[in-house]
Amino acid sequence: LVPPDLRLPVAAMSVVEHVREMASAGLHSNVRLLSGLLLTMSGNNPELFSPSQKYQLLVYHADSLFHDKEYRNAVSKYTMALQQKKALSKTSKVRPSTGNTASTPQSQCLPSEIEVKYKMAECYTMLKQDKDAIAILDGIPSRQRTPKINMMLAHLYKKAGQERSSVTSYKEVLRQCPLALDAILGLLSLSVKGAEVASMTINVIQSIPNLDWLSVWIKAYAFVHTGDNTRAINTICSLEKKSLLRDNVDLLGSLADLYFRAGDNKNSILKFEQAQMLDPYLIKGMDVYGYLLAREGRLEDVENLGCRLFNISDQHAEPWVVSGCHSFYSKRYSRALYLGAKAIQLNSNSVQALLLKGAALRNMGRVQEAIIHFREAIRLAPCRLDCYEGLIECYLASNSIREAMVMANNVYKTLGANAQTLTLLATVCLEDPVTQEKAKTLLDKALTQRPDYIKAVVKKAELLSREQKYEDGIALLRNALANQSDCVLHRILGDFLVAVNEYQEAMDQYSIALSLDPNDQKSLEGMQKMEKEESPTDATQEEDVDDMEGSGEEGDLEGSDSEAAQWADQEQWFGMQ
Repeated sequence: LVPPDLRLPVAAMSVVEHVREMASAGLHSNVRLLSGLLLTMSGNNPELFSPSQKYQLLVYHADSLFHDKEYRNAVSKYTMALQQKKALSKTSKVRPSTGNTASTPQSQCLPSEIEVKYKMAECYTMLKQDKDAIAILDGIPSRQRTPKINMMLAHLYKKAGQERSSVTSYKEVLRQCPLALDAILGLLSLSVKGAEVASMTINVIQSIPNLDWLSVWIKAYAFVHTGDNTRAINTICSLEKKSLLRDNVDLLGSLADLYFRAGDNKNSILKFEQAQMLDPYLIKGMDVYGYLLAREGRLEDVENLGCRLFNISDQHAEPWVVSGCHSFYSKRYSRALYLGAKAIQLNSNSVQALLLKGAALRNMGRVQEAIIHFREAIRLAPCRLDCYEGLIECYLASNSIREAMVMANNVYKTLGANAQTLTLLATVCLEDPVTQEKAKTLLDKALTQRPDYIKAVVKKAELLSREQKYEDGIALLRNALANQSDCVLHRILGDFLVAVNEYQEAMDQYSIALSLDPNDQKSLEGMQKMEKEESPTDATQEEDVDDMEGSGEEGDLEGSDSEAAQWADQEQWFGMQ
């Protein structure tokens, strides 16, 4: 019989092999239990396992903790594993191999130290400790960095504002994997020229059949990241029309987003609906889709969309943003604030979540906090006009007309003279009596470019109302409504018709506006005002009924206030401002 003390290392080796096999088989809960027990045994008897075995057990145990999303604990165990590996390396240098045949396969099965560092970086990113993640990956020599390490570094550098380092890392990914499309998008977003990016993929495009579309794809997204929405739309449409790429969900989603950026909400909704029909589990871009539906007053559709997205995943920002849009347009701002904060907690790069939270803060009177969120949205999406619009609205709400004018002029110069930027600049000019004529000129230019651009029509109508040019306003609005139907335009047309005593048609316009958005309070007020003027006796009776029902309405309002306080409490619980 072999003495027990000589049999222990053999038994231990067998146990570690079992742990390794379970880890490779994905039996994480089993690995966690067994490796935890074996590590305790090792602590009580340091001679029980060799240094390499301890290293393996620590790595497998940390991997199981990572799988259970216990990231801080996993980092602790990975750190111990790296310390053990360091000690193992020193031992192997001091004590040469004895020629034991068992040590060769053992050393070959050791988990990669580089992979351990990558897992640590993943843990740090999940814990939102990006600096620590960068530090651990920076410690890996450049030649030993795998494509996924370079990709993670590129994202982290970009987030930290280290653009040059980010570009270098993205280029290294493309050097190793020339079809890494997300790396291509990363380079384009960092203002690397499309031609330069395309040159890094030219060899693979020429050597593989049916990849001729890739150069056009790069060109399209180069336009996207320079803010040239019109050329981006045309280029992606040309791609989408090709039979091999027809009905591609990603291309449809990009088109929807571009139409949205260009202010063409009708086509944006249409493309989102097409993408959603092709992929019922689509999440990406659904936050923008929900926002557009909410703006149109389709709150029931927004609610249904939010429920569907939550059934797909509640670990993405999009369902929370969609629900937040429903709350915001239902005037439940505290709840919208909480939902926006939750979305940001899940994805700090969610532009739509930042805009939602910023808008909620602004409407709650917390303008300075809102400004912070809009500025962050601009940093993440410098080509999205709605980010600037939110910030300018904050400046105007706090009577900072000068800051609003500076920002609007910068947007005009940066994004070019299109209908949207002209209208935004005109909006600020309308706030100052000195620049009224300039506002008129800008709006005329915007409407010359796009006669159907709703925001420009609304602002021009506002200017005509101030000048009491109601007939001109009616003609403008009828022309805008010839090829589209919009709640706000119908309501303003109703207001103008009242001003020229066209009461019956005004009532019709208010009715159309309410059919498009039953929650439009101004249309409802306009209609009620006309009804009261037409029949004062009935109006008095209605007021009496309203007074009798007033207590019930007040009770509802009190409920909403208490709900607001409840959501505000939850917002504090999440540690969001």
